[in-house]
Amino acid sequence: MKITRRNFVKLAGIAGLVGLTDVLTGCTNTTTTTQIQQNTAEAERIPPDAKAKVYFSKKIDAEHLIRLYERINSDITGKVAIKVHTGEPGAPNILSPTMVQKFQATIPDSAIVETNTLYEGARSTTRKHRRTLKLNGWTFCEVDILDEEGDVSLPVSKGFHLSEVAVGSHLTRYDSMIVLTHFKGHSMSGFGGSLKNIGMGCASAPKGKRQVHGLEDTGDWVGDATFTEYLADSGKAICDHFGNQMVFINVLQRLSVDCDCAGTGAAAPELPDIGILASKDILAVEQASVDMIYNFPDDRKKSLIARIEKHSGLRQLTAMEEHKMGTPNYELIDID
Repeated sequence: MKITRRNFVKLAGIAGLVGLTDVLTGCTNTTTTTQIQQNTAEAERIPPDAKAKVYFSKKIDAEHLIRLYERINSDITGKVAIKVHTGEPGAPNILSPTMVQKFQATIPDSAIVETNTLYEGARSTTRKHRRTLKLNGWTFCEVDILDEEGDVSLPVSKGFHLSEVAVGSHLTRYDSMIVLTHFKGHSMSGFGGSLKNIGMGCASAPKGKRQVHGLEDTGDWVGDATFTEYLADSGKAICDHFGNQMVFINVLQRLSVDCDCAGTGAAAPELPDIGILASKDILAVEQASVDMIYNFPDDRKKSLIARIEKHSGLRQLTAMEEHKMGTPNYELIDID
C-alpha cells in the first residue's frame, strides 16, 4: 500500500483493533486509572534520595524553559542536538518556534535535529521537509535532517523485538542530545512524549521507521502495545548511545489527542495547558507527565486518557522500566 498520511492514520486505526485483540488475550499492558493512582501512592512512600528528580514550572515561556534546563544540563557538552517535532505544514499545536529560538540561543554549538517521514507528504523528502520547516518558522538556526545522507545502525541491547535500529547518519556527529517535546496524544502509541520523540523521531526514513513500526519483522503494521515495545527498543538504543549526555523536557501545552504529524487536522485541545517538566531520567519525566494528566481535577482530561488507554500508551512506561531506562519513581520539584 502507498503510505500516505491518510492511509497512515487508517492503518493506525487497524493497528488499534489488533491492540484490542491483544488485550482480550492477555498479551499486553492493562494499566488503568486505578493502577496509576495505586502506583502514585506507592511512589510517595519511597525516600526522596531514591527517586529521580523531575523539575516543574506551570509557566510555559522561554525564561522558565531555560531555568528548568539549567537544573539538568550539567552533563550536556560538545556539539548538542535539540530534538524537536517541527510539525506538518501549519500544525496548530507545535511548540512555539519563538520560545525554542530563545532557548536554543543559550546553548552553544547546538542545532535542531529532525528526520524525514515514512508516510508520503510534506516531510517525506529532505527537499519537501525544508520547505515545511521554513513555513512553520524553524529558520533561526541550523536544522539538521539526520537522515539526509542515509543512516547508520545502533545496537539494541536485549530488545523486545529489535537487535538494532537504523537512525539518521548525522546523529553520530553529536555529543549530547536535548529531547524537547510537545507532549500530546497519539493514534498509535497513545501518547507522544520523549520516548516517541526519539524512538520514532531519530529513526531514519524509510528503513528505521519501518523497523520501529514492525514492518521489517512482520511485513505488516503491528498492534499498539507491540508498537510501544518497538518504540522502547529504538529509544533505548538512542539513550544508550548518548548515555548521561542526554536530558528530557516535556511541554504539556496544547494537549490535543492528536500528534503534530496530523497537521491542521489535529483535534483542538480540551485540557488547558499544564506546564513544563524536565529531568535527566526519561521514564521519570514521562511518568510525571502522564500522572499530571490522570490527576487533573476535572473531566477535561477524559478524551486524552481515553486516547492513551485505547492505544496501550501506558505500555510505554512499563516497557521503559523493563529496559532499565530509568525509574517511574520521582520527586517533583516546583521551581516557580
